[in-house]
Amino acid sequence: KPLAFLNDAHEDNPALGLRGLRALRASEDILREQLTALANADKATEADLWVMAPMVSTVEETEYFVALAKDYGIKTAGVMVEVPSAALMADRVLAEADFASIGTNDLTQYTMAADRLLGSVASYQDPWHPAVLRLIQATADGGKRNGKPVGICGEAAADPLLAVVLVGIGATTLSMAPTALADVRASLLQYTREDAERIAAAALAGDDAASARSAAQAAAENAA
Repeated sequence: KPLAFLNDAHEDNPALGLRGLRALRASEDILREQLTALANADKATEADLWVMAPMVSTVEETEYFVALAKDYGIKTAGVMVEVPSAALMADRVLAEADFASIGTNDLTQYTMAADRLLGSVASYQDPWHPAVLRLIQATADGGKRNGKPVGICGEAAADPLLAVVLVGIGATTLSMAPTALADVRASLLQYTREDAERIAAAALAGDDAASARSAAQAAAENAA
């Protein structure tokens, strides 16, 4: 999220500007303070600390953040995959990072070139679109090749059927609002992993969000 003390308030297009790791890197003293605080908290507790950088778009940014985090004694350092470039380079990104978390809200926004806060283009903000699903698949494949976990955050996994598709694509963890847990759990329990993979393949073969959803629904009904 934009922060007044980090971002230029006069950016014409802040969604494509200095934000996430870019902003923290431009003010590295703040990033170092945050990593110091996290490392100190880790030492003071028995928690399993995982730290990730937001808005990573290149392998070099991944290398930078992971190396810096390790310098502070943070054992598990990962990245948010929110832009297509990171998804397309996931095999290289995940050779460096310990894990990835896919931010489906921003990934959809940047893939579809549609501001997620702008009502006039809200119809494009649909994570069921095969273009978005293929980028999620590319990221999951990068995780598999490197033996690294790839999770889903954002709102996509709260959709019970889409959660099945995401597991079939290769996501290792799903994040959602507590109110969605029961429905998603019930949905996942209906299918084997092989079923989920077939349902995901049906969605990936669609031309748009509507056809992907319909194809997944049909495949799910056949598998149930």
